[in-house]
Amino acid sequence: MSIAAWVLIAIAVILVFWLVRIYNQLVSLKNRFKNAFAQIEVQLKRRHDLIPNLVETAKGYLSHERGTLEAVTEARNQATSALQQASEAPGDKAAMGALSGAEGQLTSALGRLNVVMEAYPDLKASQNMQQLSEELTSTENRVAFSRQAYNDAVMTYNTYRQSFPQVAIAGVVGHGEDASLLEFEDSEQIQQAPKVSF
Repeated sequence: MSIAAWVLIAIAVILVFWLVRIYNQLVSLKNRFKNAFAQIEVQLKRRHDLIPNLVETAKGYLSHERGTLEAVTEARNQATSALQQASEAPGDKAAMGALSGAEGQLTSALGRLNVVMEAYPDLKASQNMQQLSEELTSTENRVAFSRQAYNDAVMTYNTYRQSFPQVAIAGVVGHGEDASLLEFEDSEQIQQAPKVSF
């Protein structure tokens, strides 16, 4: 074989290794943001699991506020459904948008419940309600932290995917679209955990 053939073979081998490296980096970064979303999922499930206990504890005191309690329960159910759909497609724009909207509605419903409960001092003094409040606040902080880690991982993936030469290769190897950030509709309200103090 001639020197030119060896040079062409060497270039082809280098090109293949280079493409494999780009592909592996895309997969690695995608798996990182999927893992980061899994952490959000854990915290949101914890939040969703606390809400029925909160509603059940409040029921005895808030017999005249049935509509508020039902709104919280319905918002929780919608958020749980949106979370399940988002967990099947982390980074998908539609799934992240639906989750964001559902969590915004849940936060709003919890805020309305908090306003109603202010009028019931016995409920605020309840040991169970105080414990649930502390757990919910702690979970809200964990959600905010997990969401930030997810958004950082998505940003790293998107930046790498959009950079040259990866952008020319990404679509061909199944990484054609940016991952979507998870931004809650009322992010200021989410970042400052709802004040459910009792």
